[in-house]
Amino acid sequence: MANAETVDRLIMLWRGGDAAARDRLIARLYPELRIIASAQLRRERDVSFSSADLVNDAVLKLVRMGVIQLADRAHMVALAARLMRNILVDHARAKGTDKRLHQKVELNPDIDGERRVDLIALETALKRLSAIDAQLGELVEMRYFGGMGLGDIAEVTGLSEATVKRRWRTARAWLADALGHPIEGR
Repeated sequence: MANAETVDRLIMLWRGGDAAARDRLIARLYPELRIIASAQLRRERDVSFSSADLVNDAVLKLVRMGVIQLADRAHMVALAARLMRNILVDHARAKGTDKRLHQKVELNPDIDGERRVDLIALETALKRLSAIDAQLGELVEMRYFGGMGLGDIAEVTGLSEATVKRRWRTARAWLADALGHPIEGR
């Protein structure tokens, strides 16, 4: 896996403050980030972003963060996916606060069927979940929005795959309940 080693080396150089390594890393991961952006945009309606726009906005946020303490490729991809989700949530909020204007988004169909969920309601529920258990919130972000497999999540978090699977079931059950019973005004 020379490619993975190269990505890990670029991450290490970026952590050391090498902006050129950051730029090479982003260029190397750009195709993967475009796939994630395309998947997120397919779930969203009435968005004026292209996948390139969404990736570019996320990359701009990454660059503005300066030196980031990333562990590996999976951590970098998860962070970029989170930034893309935040951009889409901000976009949905800017379009209007009236619940009737909110659009439904399809969560990763390979993960949770074809159920559509309101993006703002999901964001609110995810914030509530993260306040209760930050690790569960991160797990949902990596799984739903980053499209990461349980093995990748286990690698990033340092947990066993069995533990990640159990925590994933807990997070899904909590979100299903929260989305079925949203708290207004939060």
